[in-house]
Amino acid sequence: MKLPMLTTEDKLGEIRRLYFSTTRQTIEQDLARALDLLKSLPNEEERERATVYMHGLNEMRAEWNKRGKPKRRETKRRETKRRT
Repeated sequence: MKLPMLTTEDKLGEIRRLYFSTTRQTIEQDLARALDLLKSLPNEEERERATVYMHGLNEMRAEWNKRGKPKRRETKRRETKRRT
């Protein structure tokens, strides 16, 4: 099966689609796919058009990762080192 070559507009559209359809479970794969598409864009002007979606995907990932991890408590050893 021959794979079609994506145009610049197709790549930007796919990044946009990933932004609107990503979930907590798929964010890592979606962001990796969006980065691959971004890297394949031909010039800086085209990459700038995808910036808002890339920032949004990154912020979603950060927010979802922050909520999923409990805060770490400092151990007594670390507290002792800071006092000295």
